[in-house]
Amino acid sequence: MGSRKVTDWQGKNVTVAGLGVSGIPAAKVLHGLGAHVTVVNDGDDARAREQAAELLELGVTVRLGDGATLPEGTDLIVTAPGWKPDKPLFTAAAAAGVPVWGDVELAWRLRGPDAAPWLCVTGTNGKTTTTQMLASILTAAGLRTAAVGNIGVSLLDAVLGEERHDVLAVELSSYQLHWAPSLRAHSATVLNLAPDHLDWHGSMEAYAKDKGRVYEGNRVACVYNVADKATEDLVREADVEEGCRAVGFTLGTPGPSQLGVVDGILVDRAFVENRQKNAQELAEVSDVTPPAPHNIANALAAAALARAFGVPATAVRDGLRAFTPDAHRIAHVADLDGVAYVDDSKATNTHAAQASLAAYESIVWIAGGLAKGATFDELVAQSAQRLRGVVLIGADRALIREALTRHAPQVPVVELDRTDTGAMLAAVQEARGLAVEGDTVLLAPACASMDMFVNYNQRGDAFAEAVRELGA
Repeated sequence: MGSRKVTDWQGKNVTVAGLGVSGIPAAKVLHGLGAHVTVVNDGDDARAREQAAELLELGVTVRLGDGATLPEGTDLIVTAPGWKPDKPLFTAAAAAGVPVWGDVELAWRLRGPDAAPWLCVTGTNGKTTTTQMLASILTAAGLRTAAVGNIGVSLLDAVLGEERHDVLAVELSSYQLHWAPSLRAHSATVLNLAPDHLDWHGSMEAYAKDKGRVYEGNRVACVYNVADKATEDLVREADVEEGCRAVGFTLGTPGPSQLGVVDGILVDRAFVENRQKNAQELAEVSDVTPPAPHNIANALAAAALARAFGVPATAVRDGLRAFTPDAHRIAHVADLDGVAYVDDSKATNTHAAQASLAAYESIVWIAGGLAKGATFDELVAQSAQRLRGVVLIGADRALIREALTRHAPQVPVVELDRTDTGAMLAAVQEARGLAVEGDTVLLAPACASMDMFVNYNQRGDAFAEAVRELGA
């Protein structure tokens, strides 16, 4: 990092909002650059005090239990992505003319002059899988890369660390994009758009607008989902660099400037000579794990971004073959008496659950949790024909029950009114009672997990444990 950047920060008063995963590294980096850093945090619990002690030792000022007041003389706020835009702190900042950045914006601004370009992935569902697939393809091409961002690897660490990268595969949430006004990717994709986090963004329109920021200033390709017109609309609205192309991905036969599927082969008609007539074979559908429709769409999006960066077709195939998805994403747990048990605890919203349900023919569905303002009519109506039975758990299960009554009255439903540690075992036992040979018992909750579990990982682990107990 050049000295020019360091002097920029000398003596600047920077307020960091939130302790968490992004706040602490941001505070340390800014302090190291010579800024006067004050961290403000709403909470004042034991964990917050422990984190504060570490920063206080470095000479960072920390204010616990007051995240609302703008500290005197603040030149800039760097916020944790989860802080809502309507918080009093940001209202005060706007009134005082103080800019607000997220940790992604900070990382973008701190990159050195020869920094690695960013290939960015956002969307309601499939972000992490697509980003990891992309990193796997780039690695197979012999490039030095890392999957970073919302995936749990700090962009600040990636940008300021010792390790050199040729290119970064960057997962971005709508929150992160909201607070990253000057980010300009080499190429980017919005995988899909469905109502999510509307309590944070305020409206579907605002949510879509924040997702669409990922296309702003793209240099080579804006990759969109042909089956999701809203993503193409965002490309149309984006202000991109001269010569940047719109590239679609589709599960059908691709047209020119698209990637798609022909006879079980992933093909590219975007990054080839004479794309009117020619297509390049990239990989087979069987090279994608699992080969569920939405996951093939993820693979095509990853391939499009990699091809935009100039990666050869063989690297796409090798990268997809080498990739294994994270836990709790359509993970096959076991087969018992001819019934498959599948953990898709990561399906925390209706759009993800819809993709999961579409992958199987006859399903006993375990669903429910915290709805986060979602409605379930469309999901149930689209999936009704596939449902053999439903087991409902969690705080907002009644919302799903009502949708089932309206759109799938013939489907037997069991409701479990318990949140103790044995609740998941009871749910799996009920599901087993409803299932017959050839069925899939699918945990795809369409809801967040925090009413009963620490997170979706713990929920998925509880499901897998319950299935193993049944098998024993």
